[in-house]
Amino acid sequence: MNADDAYGGSHITQWLLETDSLEDFLQTLADAALELSRAEGAGVTLRRDGRPVTVVSAGPAAPKLDEKQYGQDDGPCLQALRTDAEVSVPDMLDERRWGDYPAYAVSCGIRSSFSLPIAAHTHTAGALNLYAGPPDAFQRTDLAALRSLAAQATGGIALAQRISDTQEFAEQLQTAMQSRSVIDQALGVVMGQRRCTAHEAFDILRSASQHRNIRLRELCTELITNLTGRPPATPELRPRP
Repeated sequence: MNADDAYGGSHITQWLLETDSLEDFLQTLADAALELSRAEGAGVTLRRDGRPVTVVSAGPAAPKLDEKQYGQDDGPCLQALRTDAEVSVPDMLDERRWGDYPAYAVSCGIRSSFSLPIAAHTHTAGALNLYAGPPDAFQRTDLAALRSLAAQATGGIALAQRISDTQEFAEQLQTAMQSRSVIDQALGVVMGQRRCTAHEAFDILRSASQHRNIRLRELCTELITNLTGRPPATPELRPRP
């Protein structure tokens, strides 16, 4: 089975359908990367609130090596995240970058690593990180398949962000609809009591809101509640059948 068959779009779509969360989806990808590369560890780092975090990992090596890099704010994982470029380390014994990190990796039994950027240039940018014991371990790995996994992780993160944005928009729309409904009910009451136009009624309510220094919706809610003895009814967003 080639990389396109094993890690192509239809396979990834199946993973998305079978997992309950973005974390579960990324865990599936990390497990697949570990199996594909036969490395000692694989992990997915994402930037959250400006800080890198290992959101999922497979194998024992990834968490401690990731944390070492986070602690010194430098390393192959962070370089891939920040530069949107793959970072390959054939042999940690020959590596002169990243301070004492290479020596630490060797002490953990890791001689080589490979990091691929994920969701570059977004607030959730990250990297797929692979760690192996032997030097030059990733020369024998199907890098095209690993790149496909990193690309699918990017797609999964983008989809999760879009869903989150859609939910936030729906909540904002719901709030706006409820506010408009309460204000409309209060306008009707004022128009009936004062025998005035909708424009004049709105001016009355707005003036009272400013005078009492409370939100217009709160004033209208109070007006309807005092008049009817119960809070005003508000509409609910319902999906079309």
